[in-house]
Amino acid sequence: MKAYFSRRYRISASHRLHSEALSPEENRAVFGKCNNPHGHGHNYKIEATVGGEVDANTGMVINMVTLDSVMKEQVLDRFDHKNLNDDPLFAEQVSTTENFCIAVYELLQKQLLPAILKNVRIEETENNFFEYSGK
Repeated sequence: MKAYFSRRYRISASHRLHSEALSPEENRAVFGKCNNPHGHGHNYKIEATVGGEVDANTGMVINMVTLDSVMKEQVLDRFDHKNLNDDPLFAEQVSTTENFCIAVYELLQKQLLPAILKNVRIEETENNFFEYSGK
């Protein structure tokens, strides 16, 4: 039987939406106030959903302690109270929440085996949220 388990985490991080491929005017036109040279911050909510067979001995898809540990090591410690633009993952790509969502997925995916990471969802504001389910 395949089942799914989702867990939510919270971090605060800042970023500046800016592309070196665009002129200053184009950056302002595309990213508006999010192109502020000093950046801006969000209180992100990050959800990870893991699926797989329910272990006959534990009754779980994945131990919540394992998921918490991997999330802390791979994501929370790395990004909480940091500027996303300072992370090497965003050295050559814009630190949009779409790209952040993909990065979180890729950081977690191999660390959770034998469970399978179904998707990552990041809520940036109460109106903006993003999901990624892999390629």
